[in-house]
Amino acid sequence: MARLESLIGLVNRIQRACTVLGDHGGGDGMSLWEALPTVAVVGGQSSGKSSVLESVVGRDFLPRGSGIVTRRPLVLQLHQIEANRSEYAEFLHCPKKKFTDFASVRKEISDETDRITGKTKQISNIPIHLSIYSPNVVNLTLIDLPGLTKVAVEGQPESIVEDIENMVRSYVEKPNCIILAISPANQDIATSDAIKLAREVDPSGERTFGVLTKLDLMDKGTNALDVIEGRSYRLQHPWVGIVNRSQADINKNVDMIAARRKEQEYFETSPEYGHLAHKMGSEYLAKLLSKHLEVVIRQRIPSIIALINKTIDELNAELDRIGRPIGVDSGAQLYTILELCRAFDRVFKEHLDGGRPGGDRIYKVFDHQLPAALKKLPFDRHLSVKNVQKVVSEADGYQPHLIAPEQGYRRLIDGSIVYFKGPAEASVDAVHFVLKELVRKSMAETEELKRFPTLQSDIAAASTEALERFRDESRKTVTRLVEMESSYLTVEFFRKLNSEPERTPNQAGSKADKHSKETVQNMDTFGDNYLRRIASNVSSYINMVCETLRLSIPKAVVHCQVREAKRNLLNLFYTKIGRQEKERLGAMLDEDPALMERRTNIAKRLELYKSARDEIDSVAWK
Repeated sequence: MARLESLIGLVNRIQRACTVLGDHGGGDGMSLWEALPTVAVVGGQSSGKSSVLESVVGRDFLPRGSGIVTRRPLVLQLHQIEANRSEYAEFLHCPKKKFTDFASVRKEISDETDRITGKTKQISNIPIHLSIYSPNVVNLTLIDLPGLTKVAVEGQPESIVEDIENMVRSYVEKPNCIILAISPANQDIATSDAIKLAREVDPSGERTFGVLTKLDLMDKGTNALDVIEGRSYRLQHPWVGIVNRSQADINKNVDMIAARRKEQEYFETSPEYGHLAHKMGSEYLAKLLSKHLEVVIRQRIPSIIALINKTIDELNAELDRIGRPIGVDSGAQLYTILELCRAFDRVFKEHLDGGRPGGDRIYKVFDHQLPAALKKLPFDRHLSVKNVQKVVSEADGYQPHLIAPEQGYRRLIDGSIVYFKGPAEASVDAVHFVLKELVRKSMAETEELKRFPTLQSDIAAASTEALERFRDESRKTVTRLVEMESSYLTVEFFRKLNSEPERTPNQAGSKADKHSKETVQNMDTFGDNYLRRIASNVSSYINMVCETLRLSIPKAVVHCQVREAKRNLLNLFYTKIGRQEKERLGAMLDEDPALMERRTNIAKRLELYKSARDEIDSVAWK
């Protein structure tokens, strides 16, 4: 038995720890708190619930009054301590304060109730958690619930009846909840609100204990033996009779231990209940509940251990996902930073190489945006007859050209090639924009980085700086490509033009006519047909240059920006952090406070579950 008493005491401590950590229900799965058995005290108003609880505890500590006094659930955890220690109470909402005066406990319950509900008759489902440490109690967790009622009184909403029943049901419907159904003996058991509700949620009666209060207030000549002995309403567990303190005893502040003795004397001297005296009274009820809890806990140890192991696995997985705590020495911090950078770099490269979406936008720049921009260049205006005549005339100076306008050709070609700088630089900027977007997306998708906002900012800034360097180099390169086309013209192209047969001037995209001496001698040097042939020749050459640049600009951009981003995006950043002091490294790993708090909470819960598993194993099986 000592082993099981240790087990139920352990369960109480685990429930207390769960409460402190906020791990007491909610969510999709069952919490450890819910998996451990508890006792819910259910009864109608003025059924004697408070007196039963005070008798079990051996202290007068609950608020009293008319109407609804219990307006919030009271989770009461009883912890048995050594006989030579002083008893005291603690509230979860003020854990550092020990209450040794139980009148102060009563006042604190009232004040804490009013803090949520106000000084009204409203109710709230937010529980008050109270622990009492005393040598005069058995290890138990009891939940005192608002009394069931049938009508709303003044100051209460019409829904109060349904609200209270729903609150009580939310506790007693749980399969691990033991129902302590309180019914006054001076009322017909058929009208008992507690028994009615217990029958609905526990039709087999496996979880229900019946308690009859106010046996001493029954009319003379009547008794409750039919109920207590199970003839009126049978339960799987025996009924227990309770004699509450009289109002006179309450007014005189009669000691609860003395009240227990007085209660026991009543049963021992009662002609009706004397033969059941050893199974009556609040002290027996407490021991009966404790013994039953011990049996229930022992039966459910395998399922409790399974739940604990499952939760431990989930908590470990969650810690792995959000990241374990990092070392405090500079070497560990530097290693962590480098690992996080590599994780980000992997995600970024996956975007570029097609493992993740986004890199295809760079190809679209070259396949759609660049060709479209080249087609829109204003060559028609630049190579109009009027502009060709102007450029050729200015190039000839005071003496017109004799055979072919060499300088005019060159100026027309130079003026056309300049237009290519716009699309070339636009391609550089477009790819730069895509790379910046991929950096941003990669940063957001790198799970390991989410816990370090400062490091995120530093990596983002370093990446942006590197991309700007790559963009500047790329812009210089594509500009050089364009300028090289002006620096040295392809002579073979014009020699080939002169070797081809003459074509009609109105053919779209026609090449230069083959010049014969007779044609040159008989034509007007600045006639429209002659100028159109010049424009046509220049246009053909520019088309050739355009095709060359359409192919070479993407190569230059990829070489200077995309390839460099893949290879060297964080190289300078690595060099800088290698020279950082320990304090700066620590600052870079300054985590999001909310995430730190979350990890701390998970670590505490993990420690709780591991400790609970080890202690339950130790107490239950050894």
